[in-house]
Amino acid sequence: MILETSFVVDFLKGDEDAVSKMQSLIDEDVPYEITTPTIFELWGGLVNLEKPEKELQRITSLLEGIIIFPLDEESAKIAGNVDGQLVKRGLKIDTEDSMIAGIAIKNNKKVLTRDKHFDRIEGLKVEEY
Repeated sequence: MILETSFVVDFLKGDEDAVSKMQSLIDEDVPYEITTPTIFELWGGLVNLEKPEKELQRITSLLEGIIIFPLDEESAKIAGNVDGQLVKRGLKIDTEDSMIAGIAIKNNKKVLTRDKHFDRIEGLKVEEY
């Protein structure tokens, strides 16, 4: 299960639904991963915080021991196709989200998110919380 950026942010903020979902993943021994585009988005968000050091510590703690899927060549090609198809249909999403989808499709993983636009992506397995 790939933890998408919205889930990670909600979890770090203590969102009840996200915290409950994370606990159920742990209780059910469901493996979870993160992607390099999510790391990119998390680090980008730190710039806008008054106390980025505290949040950086929380993010770093969450990332300890977690598998990180990179945007490799095959994932990038899949992501480009996803992005192009969505643009063609007038349903463009953030490029980083297309990259996360490409990584998930390549690795045959579900994406855990609250962002409904992931449902637009053919071949992507999505789980909402």
